[in-house]
Amino acid sequence: MPLTDREQIVMNEIQDWERKLLSYEPNDFQLTYEKYLERSFSLLPEGVQRQFFSVIDTWLFHLHGIIQGSQLQMDAKERIKQAGRIFNKEIEEIEDMSSLSIDQLQYIAEQQIARHRFYSFAQGGLAGTGETLLLGADIPSMAVINLRAVQLIAMTYGYEINTPYEMMTSLKVFHIGTLPPRIQKEGWSLLIEELPVDNSHYFYKGKEEITDIHWIEQPVQQLFKGMVIALFRKRMIQGIPLVSMAIGAGANYQLTRKVTDLAHKYYQYRYLKAKEEL
Repeated sequence: MPLTDREQIVMNEIQDWERKLLSYEPNDFQLTYEKYLERSFSLLPEGVQRQFFSVIDTWLFHLHGIIQGSQLQMDAKERIKQAGRIFNKEIEEIEDMSSLSIDQLQYIAEQQIARHRFYSFAQGGLAGTGETLLLGADIPSMAVINLRAVQLIAMTYGYEINTPYEMMTSLKVFHIGTLPPRIQKEGWSLLIEELPVDNSHYFYKGKEEITDIHWIEQPVQQLFKGMVIALFRKRMIQGIPLVSMAIGAGANYQLTRKVTDLAHKYYQYRYLKAKEEL
């Protein structure tokens, strides 16, 4: 079925964004930095490297399951359906959300996105105070906020994330969203290649490993952010470490902005491609 004029406009916006992403060229500093990190990590024995990424993947799987089954997420799922019923009273299940128009879904999704960007901003500000407990909880908190945002965006567009396929897909969307643009474009291309040809998918048949050596830059950035916060936390303005709080809030906001932008584009694209195939 051909897309409506409005759906075609959104598809064109996604394709423009995709072209910019795929045409991104890293500068010499970024390439040198990437090579240095990969070379440093590759000095570790291969068994240690595999174990490291296996532990991270397992942690992400468990975290995804905990978030998905939490009462907080169940309540958010109900709110998404309630928001959908404003436009269509017959919505009963998450899959029914796909009956809404692209503008209606975009409106609901952007509410989720704005809320989680604010959560990241606030979390970064708290971590920026330099308190050991808050700073130590920053990485797991950011993982929870961003994974939860991806899950809610998926559900907004009618994709229930409790099947093996949708679980793996949402984890990969989260992972690719955290990558720098020069690596993100490869991950995006892979996501598009793995799009299901119909709605009968249940089991995931692709590569099940999520993180790899390219992802090592993200924890290094988080570590660097922690060092900068520790450096500036004693610079008080009226008794408040505003500089370090601004650094933490800004860095966390930008990370969630990257993840939610990619997740929103991906699930919009899937929704529109499904419309075309009807």
